[in-house]
Amino acid sequence: MLELRAVEIFAEVANLRSFSKAARGLGISQPVVSETVRALEATLGEQLIDRTKRPLELTPAGKLVLDAGRDLLDRALRLEDSVRHLKNKVVGTVRIAAIYSVGLLQMGAYVRQFERLYPDAALELRYLHPETVVTSITDEIADLGIVSFASRRPDITCIPWQEQEIALIVYSGHRLANRTKVRAREIDGESLVTYTPQLQVRTELDRWLKQARVNVEISHEFDNIENIKRAVEIGSGVALLPLPTVRRELEIGSLKAITLEDVRWVRPLGIIHKKNRQLTTAVRKFLDLLHQNPDSFLFGNSMQTGHSMQTATGIVPAVAVPNSSGRPLAGSSAIAAQPEGLPIPDPPQERIVVQSTIPP
Repeated sequence: MLELRAVEIFAEVANLRSFSKAARGLGISQPVVSETVRALEATLGEQLIDRTKRPLELTPAGKLVLDAGRDLLDRALRLEDSVRHLKNKVVGTVRIAAIYSVGLLQMGAYVRQFERLYPDAALELRYLHPETVVTSITDEIADLGIVSFASRRPDITCIPWQEQEIALIVYSGHRLANRTKVRAREIDGESLVTYTPQLQVRTELDRWLKQARVNVEISHEFDNIENIKRAVEIGSGVALLPLPTVRRELEIGSLKAITLEDVRWVRPLGIIHKKNRQLTTAVRKFLDLLHQNPDSFLFGNSMQTGHSMQTATGIVPAVAVPNSSGRPLAGSSAIAAQPEGLPIPDPPQERIVVQSTIPP
């Protein structure tokens, strides 16, 4: 007789292609993981993992068990969630994968409010490369993903979340540092610190600059915003970045943000999940929370206008705020039939787990 826990452990090994990583993720020892997988193979009479390959590879039988096992675990989770829902309790783990630049500074208010409202639930938050965020959703390693410039995919539903104003970012000694507004053409000839060409945001920036007839000299290219900011701070060039991502640097004065007055460049953020996958109550609650104004959490008052938005989980209050603030979009809608983009282990010992794979 198959045990759900054994299937769960095998699925974690299969997803991560590593016994040691699976052990860390599940909070158990590696020998227990290895022995559980061996016992599962013995029960089924088939080798599921090719241990001679690095990273590990699944055998044909292993792929079959993984697909069926995911469905089995999903059904078990829905059953458990339905029973708990009868008691009006929100429990379980919400697994979130987010791009690097949507950091704890932006997510902190949502995380703290979720913890306060649902003390029996847990959050697992990972910061990953954009492509890995999408893979985490399709492979069902994460329940929700947060990405920018989401592309259409038939297997993923995208819910519009925020539009973040792009501003010119300079260091304090730059010739434009004392300006509050500039026209796009004034960037012409500047050294630009920007993203690597493989990222969609770089494609959009290049298109915007071309449309505005602005020519720049690329000085450095990075795959994450943190490195871009550090390069600008030491005078390696200017950058075009979403305002919420430089909030800390603006507060301490290491960087200056200048509004682009003749263009409207924004970075759209979307919340993604696997299409046709039933979301648990805990996941739906966090999704609803993301569409509320975080200021109401911080100051204990309601700043809602009474306007509502339709999300994948139902009607929730919305907030009419300027798009440049990086707050949730008012009136956004998510329709699974028209996706705009790219989307259960035991709870960890700590209720909130944050992991990051930001390059050095």
